[in-house]
Amino acid sequence: MTTGLFTTARLKFHADLLAHVLTADANGVPANADKDSKRSVKIASSIKRQIELGTADARERMAGQSSGNKFEELCSEFLRTTFLGLQHLRPGAWQVRQVSGRNRNEIAAYEQYAHLAALQRAADKDPELKAALGNDYTVAPDIIITREPEPDTTINVLQLIVDPNVARHAALRRLNNGLPLLHASISCKWTIRSDRSQNSRTEGLNLIKNRKGRLPHVVVVTGEPLPSRLASIAIGTGEIDCVYHFALPELEAAVRLEGFEDSEEILQTMVAGKRLRDIADLPLDLAV
Repeated sequence: MTTGLFTTARLKFHADLLAHVLTADANGVPANADKDSKRSVKIASSIKRQIELGTADARERMAGQSSGNKFEELCSEFLRTTFLGLQHLRPGAWQVRQVSGRNRNEIAAYEQYAHLAALQRAADKDPELKAALGNDYTVAPDIIITREPEPDTTINVLQLIVDPNVARHAALRRLNNGLPLLHASISCKWTIRSDRSQNSRTEGLNLIKNRKGRLPHVVVVTGEPLPSRLASIAIGTGEIDCVYHFALPELEAAVRLEGFEDSEEILQTMVAGKRLRDIADLPLDLAV
């Protein structure tokens, strides 16, 4: 049986996580587990065993910030391999990029949010305006997917579709717009430990209310092992399209094998309710 691109990419993603992020400390506690929660440790350990690819050494976990940055990098690599392989389903000049630093005005570089740059300039000159606006228009995504506007030669490749007299406001047309279009804003949360995880909801809401034009995909990718904590950002609709787990089948097997019936019920609710999916589902969802 031939192995598909997504299966190969997912295996590599997991192997890279095991090598760099999904390590264990001297006591065997996986890096994504809450050491103060027995349930978290058991579920995370079961997931790790399922995707273990041969490393037996106990290595100290990376610092929180380093783990998060590496998780973002590996998620970005996975999406470049998988989403960019869907050109036959979603043609276009695409770019998948991990956002370096935490520039909260990042999205102003894209067509739907370019007006926010003018808002920022005005706020910088007026302290009262800046205080009134607060952070209601700022978003700092971890990974972005963008599409370049298309020249008329590409639009007209099969037949003459547009000429200089029509479609003079469509953002996809390079003649009208020189800025890339924001297709997806992806927030990566290696673990979910505090109210900071709710930043993803706040930023999703900012993307919704501040856009001019099409709303980009707004998703969260996480390695959190506890279903109850996953529910804190997955349950409910509006701000986030969906939450994607780095190893959902393994998580489902873990809670079942460990006999955590209440956690299994929460997982089933999120999956059946289309609020939680596996990372391998994400590239195809982005192609919609």
